[in-house]
Amino acid sequence: MSDGYPTAAQKEALRLICDHGRLHTEELGHHLVSARRSSTNPGFAPAIARMAGTLAWRLEVQGFIAETGDEWTTTADGRRLISCSSEPE
Repeated sequence: MSDGYPTAAQKEALRLICDHGRLHTEELGHHLVSARRSSTNPGFAPAIARMAGTLAWRLEVQGFIAETGDEWTTTADGRRLISCSSEPE
């Protein structure tokens, strides 16, 4: 996290949450893994999936997503940041 400015990885996670409406952390991790080229390193996919929780936490602290139940949704500030027009369901 850089002085409140989201990183490229945070923006990617935000875009995924916005595009899907609502996501569990595990679902976010799955989408993050799917968005990348595969790797022969057996630890690659689990490491990317684990990153989802950290990205979500940072986005929540910055006010770009909110936890509703056990799912993440984008806030108005988050949607504005990435120019996402979809509203949370």
